[in-house]
Amino acid sequence: MIIDCISDLHGHFPKLEGGDLLIIAGDLTAKDIQNEYDVFDDWLSNQQYKKKIFISGNHDGILTKETPRKYNFKVSEYQKEKFEYLFDSGTQFEDLKIWGSPWTTRFEGINPKCCAFTVDTDEELEEKWALIPEDTDILITHSPMINILDANYDGHACGSASLRDRIDIVKPRLHVFGHIHEQGGKQLMYKHNGPNTWCVNASYVNEKYQPVNKPVRIVL
Repeated sequence: MIIDCISDLHGHFPKLEGGDLLIIAGDLTAKDIQNEYDVFDDWLSNQQYKKKIFISGNHDGILTKETPRKYNFKVSEYQKEKFEYLFDSGTQFEDLKIWGSPWTTRFEGINPKCCAFTVDTDEELEEKWALIPEDTDILITHSPMINILDANYDGHACGSASLRDRIDIVKPRLHVFGHIHEQGGKQLMYKHNGPNTWCVNASYVNEKYQPVNKPVRIVL
């Protein structure tokens, strides 16, 4: 199975190679305005995958105003294209169980216009991660877990400790995320007791919001 992973598009919509499953881990547009979501809609409709899944990120403010089934996109087209938006919810593709969640924590100096799906503490995130089913094969979050491809420009770890704790329990085969642009386009194996988890920071842009990273292709 060919899985392409991308995140933090911020208004850049590249032509992708196509495959079986496309995963988009949040931060879709540059300015979080409706016409950009329409462009995203058209772009996504033209990508050649059997199934397409996305979640929100902290820049996706418009999506905080809608429920997962009522976002202002062309829902009929997405149903036709087997497209799904996950918001603390799951789906299945072939024999893989998939869960998506958009949450991150706020930090000092965060742009108040970029606080969609954010909470104040990691303890609050723990409540969100507790919803992740233990039989999840692919986990999609906007936030990384702590100390896994989560270091910003000054080396500070920005990931979630409670997410790492949950991943230690769930042990998904694949974890796709973004949010920390400095680690975009990188992947590694997270080793723990039991089955290990392949981790992908799929941010398409770097810390200067330049689209310099390639989508990450995974073969399962």
